[in-house]
Order: sequence, then structure tokens, then C-alpha cells
Amino acid sequence: MARILTLTLNPALDLTVRLARLEPGEVNRSETLLTHAAGKGVNVAQVLADLGHDVSVGGFLGEANPEAFDALIASRGFGDAFIRVPGETRSNIKIAEQDGRVTDINAPGPLVSEQAQAALRDRLEMIAPTFDAVVVAGSLPRGVSPEWFQGLLEQLKDLGVRVALDTSGEALRAGLKASPWLIKPNTEELAEALGHSTDVISQLHQQGVEHVVVSDGAAGVTWYSPDAVLHATPPKVTVASTVGAGDSLLAGMLHGLLSGDTPEHTLRRATAIAAMAVTQIGFGISDAAQLARLESGVAVRPLTEQ
Repeated sequence: MARILTLTLNPALDLTVRLARLEPGEVNRSETLLTHAAGKGVNVAQVLADLGHDVSVGGFLGEANPEAFDALIASRGFGDAFIRVPGETRSNIKIAEQDGRVTDINAPGPLVSEQAQAALRDRLEMIAPTFDAVVVAGSLPRGVSPEWFQGLLEQLKDLGVRVALDTSGEALRAGLKASPWLIKPNTEELAEALGHSTDVISQLHQQGVEHVVVSDGAAGVTWYSPDAVLHATPPKVTVASTVGAGDSLLAGMLHGLLSGDTPEHTLRRATAIAAMAVTQIGFGISDAAQLARLESGVAVRPLTEQ
């Protein structure tokens, strides 16, 4: 299997509150409260580990409350490439209702100094070439500019590493200038970054983005590769939480691409992994038999040839 590094510049402790229905302005009583070490790259890492890959995690981590992340890294056997910074890693609150609606309350995270940013760049200079791919996922913490972020991606490319990018807003616009190997926006994120032009995908391919994977919730996933366009429609499932679905999809796509699977198999399995993610609270592949059933329910079809 592949050696993969995931970078989460702004990780979070996810506090997931499950309740029947959120009543704003009223006293709400939760059914459960779960805490996870999370952040998009950390979520991707857990699914990749379940798929058998050798995974390391990095980014910036608050040194005041590292316990949940240290425990996850130890239990999963991840390589630890995090730069510790003063302050606390942020806490994000996820309110998950029975009908599958999730309300997010996301904190800003610690302020990352120029010294910490330089330390991460120095660490990547040494370790990045030893990986088959690097996933860069999530939002930017305070102190990190879009321009610095673009430079980080360009550094990884210059080191000869395939870069998979999953972010949004200014970070996505800056990241696209570095022409990563793969991007995984949802439909809204792609439109926000690049507008609604019909030739957006062609422009991305021309500038060097090989794989554009666009998710659209229950409507499915469209994968624009250099050779063809495939669309996958997921099976219907009971939604517990949509948190982590996109991260699971990205992990599944990387697994197929780095394992040399056929495009149809790659997209079908990745879509099934994302479908499994929405049926559970937390991250990872918890039931191989369930995944196989979900995979059999994914419909994959070509849209056009490029």
C-alpha cells in the first residue's frame, strides 16, 4: 500500500451532540455527546488507515490540549508530523438531529506564528519526498495567509509529491494557482471559487489539475479525469451525520488511484465509503460487510468523453 501524509493546518476537537430536534432559544437535551480528534486531514487519515495505507498526519496542533490527538496518533499508529503551537486546538460543535441535519459551530483556532509556519515548511522539505501523496485539507488557521498556503502547495509539487487538495473559499482559490494533482470541492465550493462558467473543468485540466472530484450530496459524485467523466449515484441510506462524508470520499478516491484500480471501481468504492460515513458518528470504515453492500448499490455511468 501507499505512504500518505495528510496535512490539517487547522484541526479541531469535534464535539458532536445528538438530539431529536434542535429548538433554537429553548433548553435542548442531548441523547449523546461524543468528542473526536478531527479536522479534514485527520478524518481522511483514519479512513486511509482502515484501507491499509501507511499514514502520517501533520499540520499545526495546539500544545495546551493535545491529549485527544496524541491518543489517536498512538492508537492508529500514525506518524506524527505536527508542529505544536502555543494555545489550544479549537473545538467545533456539531449538532446532529435525527433527520440528518447538522448544525456546525466552528471556532477560529490558535494564532500560528511565522516561526511555526517556517518550521512546518522545513519539516516538509525533509519528509515529503518519502510519501506517495500528500493530502492538504481544511481551513486556514489565524496567521496563515492564502499566499503562504499557495507557496506550501508549490513547495510540495517542487518536491515531486502528488498533492490532493480539499478546502474552500480563499484557500481554494489560492491553492488552485499551485495546480494540485487532485481537488475535491463540492458544487458550491467550486462555484464560489471559480464561478459558473461551463469551461471551468477544462481550464483546470489545462493548468495541470489532473483529477477534479465534485461532490453534490445525495445527488452523487462527478469525477473529471484527463480521460473521461464518470458520475456515481450513491445508495439511499439512513443519515446519522454528514460530517466526514467528503473526507471519506477523498480517502476512497486516493485509495483507488494509488492502488491502480479501474476508474469505475475507484469511484464506486469511494462513493460507498462516503455513503457509509453518513450512517455513523465518527470516522473510518467500521463494517466491511456493510461497505460491500453499499458498494453494490452505487450506480456508476460515463457522462462524456474528453
